[in-house]
Amino acid sequence: MQLKHLKTLLTPQEGAAKVTCMAWAPNNTKFAVCTVDRVVLLYDEQGERRDKFSTKPLDPKFGKQSYAVNDMVFSPDSTKIAIGQSDNIIFVYRIGEDWYCSLSAVTCLLWPAEHAIIYGLVDGKVRLANTQTNKSSTIYGTESCVVSLASNVSGKGILSGHADGTVVRYFFDDEGSGESQGKLLMHPCPPYALAWGANSIMVGGCDKKVVAYGREGHILQTFDYSRDRSEKEFTVAATSPSGQSVVFGSFDRSVQGLLGKKQIKLHVVFIICSLLELFDCCLRRAIYKNKFEMTYVGLSQVIVRNLSTGTRVVLKSYYGYEIEEVKIMGKDRYLVAHTSDTLLLGDLLTNKLSEVPWPSSGGNEKFFFENETVCMIFNAGELSLVEYSNNEILGSVRTEFMNPHLISVRLNERKQRGVEDNKKLAYLIDIKTVAVVDLAGGYNLGTISHDSKIDWLELNETGRKLLFRDKKLRLHLYDIETGVKTTVLSFCSYVQWVPGSDVVVAQNRGNLCIWYSIDSPESITMFPIKGDIVDLERADGKTDVIVTEGVNTLTYTLDEGLIEFGTAIDDGDYDRATAFLETLEMSPETEAMWKTLSKLALEARQLHIAERCCAALGDVSTVRFLHQTNQLADKVTEEMGGDGTTFYQVQARVAKLDKNFKLAEMHYMEQNATDEAIEMYQELHMWDDCIAVAEAKGHPELNSLRGNYYHWLTETGQDERAGEVKESEGDFQGAINLYLKAGLPAKAARLAISRPEITSNSETVSRIATNLIKGEFYERAGDLYEKIRNNQRALECYCKGGAFRKAVELARLAFPAEVVKLEEAWGDYLVQQKQMDAAINHFIEAGCSLKAIEAAIAARQWKKAVHILELQEDSAAAKYYVKIAQYYTSMQDYEMAEQLFVKGGHIKDAIDMYTTAGRWEEAHKLAVKCMTEEEVMALYVSRAQELERDGKFKEAERLFATVKQPDLAIAMYKKNRLFDDVIRLVAKYHPDLLTETHLHLAKELEAESRLSEAEYHFMEAGEWKAAVHMYRVNDMWEDAHRVAKTHGGAGAQKQVAYLWARSLGGEAAVKLLNKFGLLEYAIESAANNFAFDFAFDLARLSCKEKIPEIHLKHAIYLEDELLFLGMCVCVNCSRYVHNKDWANAQRVAEGHDPESVSEVLVGQAKFCFEQKDFQKAEAFLLRAQRPELAVKHYKDADMWSDAMRICKEYLPNKLSILQEEYERETSKKGVRGVEGLLEQAREWEQSGEYSRAVECYLKVKDDANTALMEKCWMKAAELSIKFLSGDRAVEVIQVVGPRLTHLRKYNAAAELYLNMDLIKEAIDVFIEGEEWNKAKRVAKELEPRYEDYVDQKYKEHLKNQGKVDSLVGVDVMAALDMYAERGQWEKCLDTASKQNFKILHKYVALYATHLIKEEDALKALQLYVQHGAPPYPQNFNIYKRLFLDFINLPNTDGPESYRMWADLRNFLLQLCENLIKSSEANSPAHEDFEQMLLTVHYYATRSAAKGVEQLMSIATKLSVSLLRHTELIPADKAFYEAGLACRAVGWENMAFIFLNHFLDLCDATEEGTLDALDHSDFLDTDIPFEVPVPTKLCVTDAQREQIRDWVLMVSMDNRLEQVLPRDERNTYEASLVAANTGLRSLPCVLTGYPVLRNKIEFSVGKQANKEDWNRFLMATKTTHSPECQDVLQFISQWCGGLPASGFSVY
Repeated sequence: MQLKHLKTLLTPQEGAAKVTCMAWAPNNTKFAVCTVDRVVLLYDEQGERRDKFSTKPLDPKFGKQSYAVNDMVFSPDSTKIAIGQSDNIIFVYRIGEDWYCSLSAVTCLLWPAEHAIIYGLVDGKVRLANTQTNKSSTIYGTESCVVSLASNVSGKGILSGHADGTVVRYFFDDEGSGESQGKLLMHPCPPYALAWGANSIMVGGCDKKVVAYGREGHILQTFDYSRDRSEKEFTVAATSPSGQSVVFGSFDRSVQGLLGKKQIKLHVVFIICSLLELFDCCLRRAIYKNKFEMTYVGLSQVIVRNLSTGTRVVLKSYYGYEIEEVKIMGKDRYLVAHTSDTLLLGDLLTNKLSEVPWPSSGGNEKFFFENETVCMIFNAGELSLVEYSNNEILGSVRTEFMNPHLISVRLNERKQRGVEDNKKLAYLIDIKTVAVVDLAGGYNLGTISHDSKIDWLELNETGRKLLFRDKKLRLHLYDIETGVKTTVLSFCSYVQWVPGSDVVVAQNRGNLCIWYSIDSPESITMFPIKGDIVDLERADGKTDVIVTEGVNTLTYTLDEGLIEFGTAIDDGDYDRATAFLETLEMSPETEAMWKTLSKLALEARQLHIAERCCAALGDVSTVRFLHQTNQLADKVTEEMGGDGTTFYQVQARVAKLDKNFKLAEMHYMEQNATDEAIEMYQELHMWDDCIAVAEAKGHPELNSLRGNYYHWLTETGQDERAGEVKESEGDFQGAINLYLKAGLPAKAARLAISRPEITSNSETVSRIATNLIKGEFYERAGDLYEKIRNNQRALECYCKGGAFRKAVELARLAFPAEVVKLEEAWGDYLVQQKQMDAAINHFIEAGCSLKAIEAAIAARQWKKAVHILELQEDSAAAKYYVKIAQYYTSMQDYEMAEQLFVKGGHIKDAIDMYTTAGRWEEAHKLAVKCMTEEEVMALYVSRAQELERDGKFKEAERLFATVKQPDLAIAMYKKNRLFDDVIRLVAKYHPDLLTETHLHLAKELEAESRLSEAEYHFMEAGEWKAAVHMYRVNDMWEDAHRVAKTHGGAGAQKQVAYLWARSLGGEAAVKLLNKFGLLEYAIESAANNFAFDFAFDLARLSCKEKIPEIHLKHAIYLEDELLFLGMCVCVNCSRYVHNKDWANAQRVAEGHDPESVSEVLVGQAKFCFEQKDFQKAEAFLLRAQRPELAVKHYKDADMWSDAMRICKEYLPNKLSILQEEYERETSKKGVRGVEGLLEQAREWEQSGEYSRAVECYLKVKDDANTALMEKCWMKAAELSIKFLSGDRAVEVIQVVGPRLTHLRKYNAAAELYLNMDLIKEAIDVFIEGEEWNKAKRVAKELEPRYEDYVDQKYKEHLKNQGKVDSLVGVDVMAALDMYAERGQWEKCLDTASKQNFKILHKYVALYATHLIKEEDALKALQLYVQHGAPPYPQNFNIYKRLFLDFINLPNTDGPESYRMWADLRNFLLQLCENLIKSSEANSPAHEDFEQMLLTVHYYATRSAAKGVEQLMSIATKLSVSLLRHTELIPADKAFYEAGLACRAVGWENMAFIFLNHFLDLCDATEEGTLDALDHSDFLDTDIPFEVPVPTKLCVTDAQREQIRDWVLMVSMDNRLEQVLPRDERNTYEASLVAANTGLRSLPCVLTGYPVLRNKIEFSVGKQANKEDWNRFLMATKTTHSPECQDVLQFISQWCGGLPASGFSVY
């Protein structure tokens, strides 16, 4: 509790100056204080003194000192103040108010309610003073002075304390608490301090004790302050507004008086010195959005003050609940607060507050404040409406659409005649359905189903009209009273009701559209505009439409007069409306308003106004009639007084004007004015009603009236009606004459047949028959002749009329010999009517087999045709074999077709059939049987040549092979350049010629430059040399070398390579020979083959040491050829060198060829090396400036150190190459080589050649000593880091790192990488070593961008290792994929279920797909039953496949299959409900699934019904209804099951039709097309014709034959008529669509049959036939079938219960 001192109101005075009483005004703005001098001071809420006035005594003669003011109190409206005085009076102060006299001194006052002041008197009475009547009365009286008064929190009850300690309770209204009245308790001392809290009564007095009493006066607790010597008696107590807190004041604690106002500001009066202090007391205070101050003055009370305006609202829980939180929403206008069990709402502008029951919902509510009179609250799919200032929820509906444009609420916005409480709501049930609800009455006014999605709706202010717009921008008007929907505008981009009227403003493209009279939507006023309407404003008697045109804003002003007309109409002021219309010129809008006013005036019986309206409309006849009526009414008023419109003649005339003649009759008959009623009907020529009235009243002119009626009928030519009159009077002959005169011989015949006395008159019969025949009513004429036993004429008429059934029946009795002819004629007639199926049996009966065959063929009853044909001995029937065989050929039933062709003598056609089908063996077998060998040969060869011309070579080959002419096939393939087939056939039929053929083809292909193909054939012929030659000739050396290498061996390969190089010459030749390692061989071959130029080229470019040898050979060659004169010196030199005569060789070289000195020194050095005189050899080579040769010779001698020494001194650029070579050699030699490298590396390191030392260390490789390798490589890395450049060091680390990693020294490798800041490489090493923590730590600390990389690698590792359980914690999606791949579906789904819904259903879909592929649809269904059916489009194919798999299952129509169908049904229901809430709502897929749901519901209900014997007829109806859905379910299965079901319950006619169609479907399925299917039985039904062709039949051949036999037997009996049963609509009884009108009835939810009458209606627009529904309920109750109970439970869920509204009122 926070206590804050605000200010001092009265300063202390010298001496005693008591404040006698205080009072706060209920509106918290005024505070009154009465001082000891009887002056009342008035303060505002801030403590500022605003006014003061003096009180007065009862009688001025006693003076001002004669009384004291004991108490005062403000009225509830804060406009008056009552002052109770000790001189026995209460004054109520306000201008114009008087005072009340009391019989005794007033001691205390209360003003708990308007006009009622409660005051206590010294004599012990408690009285009530009424401020309206200026009178007072005693409520109750006691024997003791009243010392205190207190009221409860609500002000409906009071307590009075008396001087003897008595406390009395009195209730004006106990508010249902049941608490007692009267003496409540006895306190030990006078209860001066009395307070009535929320849960207890607190009393204090002079004993210095405070006692808390319970509701019935028993003591709850005592607070004893008597031991405190400083404490005195308690004199005053005050209660907080909520009743939760009480404050006591005591004497000499200086507190003489306490008073709490609504905010619990306490005023403390110090008795001695008249000090008055003002305190502010509250629990807590908060500032909201810097706009509002919220003061919590109690747990259940908050004061909300607007900081800018200073206005305040007290928000209080009437139930005393603690207010948890206060929010200000809706543009800072509306208050929302929660308690534990209620919701508080308020409008700060109007100060209207509400508190409604509201159980805790987790704070998920959404509040909408678009409507100023009601708050819309949306929570969990439910919309609740709360009207401000109403403490009950106005209404609640279920909807998922909370866009304010899709909800419209109207609460008493415009007063209407005779309507007290007008509260309407329009909202969307689904995106295409609008519901309109009466909130006051709690019932549904209408439901509008639309064909497109709705995006805007709004009721008019009276709630009688609804405007709504759909996504196609079409604007529709719905009249709630009549239920009529009208499209009023297309392309509507803006629409709005004009406030305060029923005028509509809309925009259609470039037009402003206005309906001044919406009751006539066709009357529209249009203005062209260029921009868009943005707003509509109505103020100060003016209505403007705001239009933006680019950057400009224009205003279009509406005709306010026309708008006011609508208002006058709604107010019922028809005179004002008429006066207004008379000022207007006639226009379409004005005409519409006159019509509206005329209609309303007639309804209100304001006939003069109606007459004026009709005059304005030019309706002269109505004006005349109304004028006469008004004259009558005025006359009655003048003569009899009262309202003339209530006179019976006036009321009857008005009823006649409204065409309500029965009402007019009622008015006449009530006044016994029978003649006037008869006269009315005579004037209207309503003779039937006229005579009915006369008969009812026994009118004496009855016969005269009948005669007049008959006379009138004959005069007006209504002979048929006159005949009916005669017939009703028993004059049958006269009736027949009139029927014949009217041209209705059939009606005359009906009457004649029913009356024997007529049929005995041959003349009459003859006349009727003649007229019937003339009108071509042959069947009726036949019935008439048969009735009079003229059988011959009857038979003729029956035949002419096509009534052969009656003709045959008659002939069997009267003319047995004619029966056969009649059967034939009947068959011919049926053929003419295209009823081929029906004609077959009649032709059979007539013995016309050929006609029967033709009819069977035309009806595509092929098997029946064959059956009849096989029984024929007439050769003329053979021609039909070909037609039937052609059909079986098209169906690929070749065996049957062959039999028929052969029987018909068309063997060649059979052979052609087999050849066309590619069945050559069967064709040949048949041909051999029936033709000579030469004929077969010629036939097959010619046919093969035709196939060859058509490019069908394989078929032609088969024909050639069949007649053993493979050579012709070979020639065909060769001619068409198909050499592979040529080789295949040659190998098969002439293997000895295969090689020759290959060689021949290879040469042909070579000539055609198809070299690769030619190579193949050369190889197959074993002529690889020819292939090499072919490639050489074509300069394709690579292919030549390849062939030589593959097929010719090493020698051939070398020879081709040599020739290839020679063709290239120069460096290209050297590179080529080096590539093949044949350089020396080529030089040798060139020299040996005397190609010295080529040899010299090769030697100079790559092998100079060979030059002398080549020179020698060349010299020898020249010497042999005597062509060496010019080269003697060189030759001699070469000879000396060759003979190792070094001195002479050097002499000749120095003397004659200085250039060859080097060669001599080289040769001498070579000789020294051979003699192991290495120093001399080295000296010779250095003299010859050939250090590379010295290096080479040292290498050859394995003297690597000398070689490296020479290389380092003379060839430093080749040192690295030599080192690599040395490394290779040492690696070959093993440890000893490694030791050499180490030694060399140490030498390089000691000499400071760190780079070379590093290279040596890196070259160390000894797989047997990994430790040594690691040490050397680490040394190399260390040296590179310390001494080499950064780039070089990185290169070394990048070499060493992978090597260490290969040795599994991951930490060492990673450390090296980290030293060089190669973070990525270090991470990769840790990853490879599976040091995942280290990898993560490095990434996190040094390069955070690699953290995801490490995680990804870790996931891949777990995935590759198959550690799925570990992978779940890292990458659950990858883990789920692995589970799925391994087929661990249970783990997969269990893990996925712990993730979100989408992830779970991704894997549910995968598992379901797997199960469907495994043909386990039932398990897949259970999967969705368990986990739900999400409306994901990607799952739709799975759902459809499940549906198809189930409906294709055989033998699933019994009760044992119910659970399966029920699961599928429940699954589809859940799916459809989910689709409604998704973006797929009302999509084609949604509609498909709704159809599937309906179909499966039928299947499930049928299975349930089959388990109960009493429900077999319902099961049969369901089977019949399923035929309507053969676009979804297999047609053959549907007709088969429907036929069997009908047969089982005795509906043989339907069974015959369905099973006969089933057989047709089977035949059509075998043909692969339904195009020729006969649907004549199903015309004018809703059974679809275009259905999918079944993939396979639903029955076995045996079952099919059983059905065929039954159908044939029934058709032969001729006891059934092939017509489906019809109902009262003259339509097939199971068809939803009426054949004549096209009207569609709703299907029964139990049977699928149309609901016509006696229906049960459900809340969601579904219906059931009452008879079937009751039968199902009774069977369920008597059998306790769990399946039927489940069906009812499903229907209740699907249809919203029986019958229930989707709307409820609290």
